[in-house]
Amino acid sequence: MASIPLPPPVALSTHKPSLHGLGFKRLSSSGARLASSLLVLKTENGRRRVRSSVCRASAVVFRDLDADDFRHPLDKQNTLILRAIPGLNDLGKALLGSVTEQIMLLENIGTSVLVSKNQLPDLHQLMVEAAQILNLEPPDLYVRQSPVPNAYTLAISGKKPFVVVHTSLVELLTQKELQAVLAHELGHLKCDHGVWLTFANILTLGAYSVPGLGGFIAQSLEDQLFRWLRAAEFTCDRAALLVAQDSKVVISVLMKLAGGSPSLADQLNADAFLEQARSYDKASSNPVGWYIRNAQTRQLSHPLPVLRAREIDDWSRSQEYKDLLRRAGQINNVQRV
Repeated sequence: MASIPLPPPVALSTHKPSLHGLGFKRLSSSGARLASSLLVLKTENGRRRVRSSVCRASAVVFRDLDADDFRHPLDKQNTLILRAIPGLNDLGKALLGSVTEQIMLLENIGTSVLVSKNQLPDLHQLMVEAAQILNLEPPDLYVRQSPVPNAYTLAISGKKPFVVVHTSLVELLTQKELQAVLAHELGHLKCDHGVWLTFANILTLGAYSVPGLGGFIAQSLEDQLFRWLRAAEFTCDRAALLVAQDSKVVISVLMKLAGGSPSLADQLNADAFLEQARSYDKASSNPVGWYIRNAQTRQLSHPLPVLRAREIDDWSRSQEYKDLLRRAGQINNVQRV
């Protein structure tokens, strides 16, 4: 779960510091890539504007939600492994110094539009609602002009975190899909991925720049960092589902990121994409397929979109997800009384 004058943290575009979003690009020593969303609808005069319902009265709000309630098992496992690496914390703090933080902050907010009640208020409401459902303080939200589909989260110590959304996704996603993407980004904050993502990427890039020892450190950490990054995406897809409360919405986002365009959007079929995911599982079930699948994913910052679609479909049918909805519904009913 992607670049500025310094080596880029994870982001889909090549000039933006960031953390994870929804894409599935390949990580390298120059950074990673990711993707997410924004929505506009055409009006009668051909102009476009963001639209949203002010409140989803039927949405279940998770008032006592803890990150571990929906954290993916692989995320838990790989986070523990990273935390157990000796000296990793101290090295990360050294690399993520105040100057680096300030550059990253100013690079993002200096060229974007800050969303608020008075600036793109409907989009602001989508973020506020998603944060409320996940029992989280809403971060700042920025919209940035860019032809590269992208959204990312930046968490800097001592400062309010923020999410940046690129306008190129405006043409691609529906309103519900947009809110699912915002929820995905909120999932990174809910699970404290923001700090870890910045830390992991700067650590990897910084370690490569240190002669001798640096190359050894980066090489030894690379596989584990990539495994953790992919696992974090599974968790944040779950956060998207908790807000959308409809697995087809999340699957549709993944499908469009894999091969969608505005002109094709109304012809895309989420059920067919799920069937494609099952065929991928079948094709990679033999030893040769398993090897190819591992080779495909080893250097990716995100799991393959078909695997994410299958994973979120499975979780939407799980007892764990149903129990979360039921518990939240009971709490909501008690508070209404």
